[in-house]
Order: sequence, then C-alpha cells, then structure tokens
Amino acid sequence: MTKIIAIANQKGGVGKTTTAVNLAACLAAAEHKTLLVDTDPQANATSGTGIDNVNEGDTVYECIIGSRPASDIVVDTQMPYFSIIPSHINLVGVEVELVDVENRELRMKELLAPVKNRFEYVIIDCPPSLGLLTLNALTAADSVLIPVQCEYYALEGLSKLLNTINIVKKNFNPALDIEGVLLTMYDSHLRLSKQIVSEVQKYFGDKVFKTIIARNVRLSEAPSFGQPIILYDAVSTGAQNYMKLANEILTNNHKAVL
Repeated sequence: MTKIIAIANQKGGVGKTTTAVNLAACLAAAEHKTLLVDTDPQANATSGTGIDNVNEGDTVYECIIGSRPASDIVVDTQMPYFSIIPSHINLVGVEVELVDVENRELRMKELLAPVKNRFEYVIIDCPPSLGLLTLNALTAADSVLIPVQCEYYALEGLSKLLNTINIVKKNFNPALDIEGVLLTMYDSHLRLSKQIVSEVQKYFGDKVFKTIIARNVRLSEAPSFGQPIILYDAVSTGAQNYMKLANEILTNNHKAVL
C-alpha cells in the first residue's frame, strides 16, 4: 500500500520544503521506495535534491494541466529508492489556467494514480498558500504533516489550515487524516522555543511528533549543495533529527524502521 503525505502550512519559512526533502531522503535511506512531488512554483525541493537542469515541459506543471503523464516526468535522484516529480516557475499560472476546468481539485489525485503503486511513500511539498495547488495535494493525500516553527506567532493562521483540511474532508477526501504536527527550528537556548513546544503540545495533544527538528547550520547549508542532509552531513544534528522523524512515521505506519 502506498502512503501519500502532503506537507502543508500556508505560512512560509516554517521548514516545509526542508522537511519534504529530508523526510523523503530518510525514508529512501531505509530502503522504502519514495517519490517526492514538488508542487511549489519556487521549485526549492527540486533544486534541494540536486535536480537543477529540468527542461521546461518535463515538470509537474505539464502533468497538472494534462499535457504529460506523470510516468514521463518522474526523475531518479542521486539516492537509490528516491525519485522526484520536479517543479518549475511555470506552475504559478496553473490556478488561472484551470479556473474553468471541471473537477480541477482532483488533478493531483489523477496524475498520481498511474505511478503511485511504484512507491511505498509519496511526499507532496505544498506551496505556502491555501490555493488550488495545496487543495489538490490535500485531496490526493492520505494524510497531512504540518510543520510549525518554534517562533513567535507559530500558531497564527493554523486555524485556517485546519479549517481547509476540514473542508477537504467534507467535500473531496473524507479519509484525510493528520499524520502529525512537526515542531521545527527549535533552539534549546531560547525560553520562547520551549514555550512554543508546550503550547503546540497543549493544542494538538498526541498528534505532535515526539521528534523535534532543531536549528542546525548544516541543515541550512545542504540545499545550496543540492543534497538532502543525510548525504551532505549524515552525523549532523539535522540528519539525526530527520532520521528519527522517518523512524517515527515508519513505526506509526507499521513499517520496518532504520
């Protein structure tokens, strides 16, 4: 069975793409075939996996508008068991292009249907908005992982995301579940970080992952080298954090852990 996890939060800078790339890489390191789908027009997940020479016409944009099948677009990364459907800046126009298209919120589900069974996990990196692309991802997903940064205003806007998740459940995807809430950018020296952890745990209870992603210089550097942290510096705090997160998800989904 394939598990599709959307990584979503309409706030930017909360560690969405970092989580998408590194969780996918750590699942692949555990020899679980994993597909990363980059649905952010900024294409940071694409470049962060070392895919920087994507041809226009070979991206998720063409899949969503229906001009190419996903099987043509899936690209292998530098890691075994790890593939990606890359993104492109062209994706910014997709909402306008699909405005009159019937069932436009089902495009992601439809494009993944022919390829998803090749993978155990599909991780969808959503853009920092609650627009059509995020709606498509939530409609296609089995669950949603919500990164929350350990900073001031961390919970601001989360009610909008939860409301969107409920609307998707009601209208398009009744089986959508919350995979978990992931605390990111944790700084053990700051009292504020500890307060945010306590606040989020109070708000979400057992839906909060035990793993917390600490602020880590190596984790910040890795994307500029086009590598997931597990390749860039496997002994760094960031790599250890994301390995723990992958193990937690594998355990929760009754799969063999690292």
